[in-house]
Amino acid sequence: MEQPLKISKTKIIRLYKIKSSFFNELVSNGLIKTERIDRVTYVHYDQLPALERFVNWHYDLDINVPSMQIIHRLLEKIRLLQEENQKLKRR
Repeated sequence: MEQPLKISKTKIIRLYKIKSSFFNELVSNGLIKTERIDRVTYVHYDQLPALERFVNWHYDLDINVPSMQIIHRLLEKIRLLQEENQKLKRR
């Protein structure tokens, strides 16, 4: 099985110009999942769209991490309801 592509926490912080504490807060609040290999923390590429969204919310809209959790949960519920609605329409 092919390994998913990943990027190190250090590179993410440098590329997105974010604070390490902000990244750590996203991880500790379950908004971003990481993988640790040989003392290096990685994020899988499939997590990057969510990370970019949280970075934009925080730095552009000044939304704090607890509020991001609420918004993220609500958007996920909306997505699931839309999927369920589409399934019901197809019946």
